Amino acid sequence: MHVIRGRQRVTSELGRPLRAPAIAIGNFDGVHRGHQALVDATSRLAHAAGGETVVLTFDPHPARFFAPALAPPMLVTLERRLELLADAGADVVVVEPFTAELATLPAERFVAEILRADLGAHHLVVGWDFTFGAGRQGNATMLTSEGARLHLGVSIVLPVMVAGLVCSSTKIREFVLEGRVEGAAMLLGRPFELTGRVVRGVQRGRTLGVPTANLHPEADLLPKPGVYAAWARRLDASPTLRLRAAVSIGTNPTFAAEDQDVPSGVIVEAHLLDFDDDLYGARLRLEFVGRLRDQRTFPSADELVAEIRRDLSRTRELLP
Repeated sequence: MHVIRGRQRVTSELGRPLRAPAIAIGNFDGVHRGHQALVDATSRLAHAAGGETVVLTFDPHPARFFAPALAPPMLVTLERRLELLADAGADVVVVEPFTAELATLPAERFVAEILRADLGAHHLVVGWDFTFGAGRQGNATMLTSEGARLHLGVSIVLPVMVAGLVCSSTKIREFVLEGRVEGAAMLLGRPFELTGRVVRGVQRGRTLGVPTANLHPEADLLPKPGVYAAWARRLDASPTLRLRAAVSIGTNPTFAAEDQDVPSGVIVEAHLLDFDDDLYGARLRLEFVGRLRDQRTFPSADELVAEIRRDLSRTRELLP
């Protein structure tokens, strides 16, 4: 898959214009089942016309451009979004910088100048709730009208429903923040994940006999504090290792008094079952399967260790 940072660089980076492109447009945060359906529809149209499956996405997310402090946390990083779009079937992804100029471009000019002239679109594919242009004045109905005027095919993908729920980044985010990782996985079509480097912590887990890998997450969104069962993948190993993990997300309330000199904030710690090796600096991905319990304060370290042992046992049951 080709990744091109900005529509003006398409021809120079490919060495040619796009070939009869069918273009899916959107933010694609999380690349959930709804997004996958959008790319799949685009791919079928492109292949039927002998063209390329192209995705046009934006960075930063428009919500972060207009109101950075109020923007929702992203489900995945841009780099992971690109990996997932490749998996979904994109041939080319154009990452268009979301700038003040783009934000104030009228909807009609967005279609005529960016989609038709710059990208040479043959067919456009958007979701049923797609909006675009200055003041979000453009929508799917208006895009269909403009497409007809410019001799562009336009396809509107209806909402993808799973268990009576519309697949949306907003609903997935809600599930994750509530700790309902099973619901998030149902809409994503894969487990909710956290990826990051393993960094040094206070190394208390090792002194308790349950060493943990402290993860510095790359993306913004963390599940509700608690303990989870997850698959851990070491991404920089060959072949990629896949191990069971009990993951704690929280603030270590049992040792709060001892940790006054430790930087505050939520900590992501993973104990990898049946594994005892140095992971510092390794890149790890945690794929959340189920929630085991809430974060709790224990009267003593011994009672905490006993509960952790029960967490490990439940993790083995959940991840056979």
